[in-house]
Amino acid sequence: METLQTELILSEKKMPAEKSVRVGLLSTVASYYEMTKPGITRMVVLSAAAGYYLGVPRATEHFAVAENVVNFFLAMLGTAMVSAGSCVLNNFIERDFDKLMKRTMLRPIPAGIIAPKIALGFGLALGAFGVLALSFVNMLTVALAVLTFVLYVNIYTPLKRRTTLSLIVGGFPGAIPALGGWTAATGSVGLGGLMFFALMFFWQMPHFLALSWMYKQDYERGGYEMLAVHDETGKRLALQTVLYIVLLIPCTLALTFVRETGMVYLAGASILCAIFLYFSLQLLRNVSVVNARKVLLSSYLYLVGIFVLIFIDKV
Repeated sequence: METLQTELILSEKKMPAEKSVRVGLLSTVASYYEMTKPGITRMVVLSAAAGYYLGVPRATEHFAVAENVVNFFLAMLGTAMVSAGSCVLNNFIERDFDKLMKRTMLRPIPAGIIAPKIALGFGLALGAFGVLALSFVNMLTVALAVLTFVLYVNIYTPLKRRTTLSLIVGGFPGAIPALGGWTAATGSVGLGGLMFFALMFFWQMPHFLALSWMYKQDYERGGYEMLAVHDETGKRLALQTVLYIVLLIPCTLALTFVRETGMVYLAGASILCAIFLYFSLQLLRNVSVVNARKVLLSSYLYLVGIFVLIFIDKV
């Protein structure tokens, strides 16, 4: 009996420590996950999935074949890992600048939770495994993924502190995964894939312009060359937002005219474009954080809506 009591006491003493270890492990896993920028990676995978669906005549027929299901899974897995790896390396490169901004100072590396060298290895490993997964899809998709990785990590990331043109440069690695989804399904670059690439490219411009105005002071503290930092009134930024959406509209509707989508898509996409344009005009009329946030939210509504319409259209 005494032995049993002793064991129970020892067990109770161990419980808090074991719980602490579990909590610590979960916290570490969460930190690694945070470095992959889940929001960005999720959007990248969704754009690739939409590109894949766009490339197949009918999803129900396509996914009735087991080989195609595996192909889709590997394409999405590879895309997710390449995106996650590039985001981790972005965290690694910008670790010292992240300390200067309220929005990023608590990220795992600047907060001292994860060592820079470990983050570097983690990012490279994710990218390598992503490329490996895509190699079972086709080499064209691999090439697009590698191009995305290099553009985002080696060109766009350092360019953000040198020129406002980084916004345009960054649009390419942001849009290529959508084309990668198309090539994963078709094995080639087609007109529909290029139109969807253009759609994703022009969507990013108003999205990030609005975001940069909302976090203008943070970007200024971090030393980033953003239009919002140099535009005192925000009028140039608002005008560019409207112009990019005007360019986005024909790219959006063109998917129907090149016979990749039907009339349901065309009707829904027209409404989404009108909403997006309306809020950008509101920003042009009155530049404010409130209106910038409305543009940002309408950009999410537009993109998610477009994805849903493509999926519905391809059933």
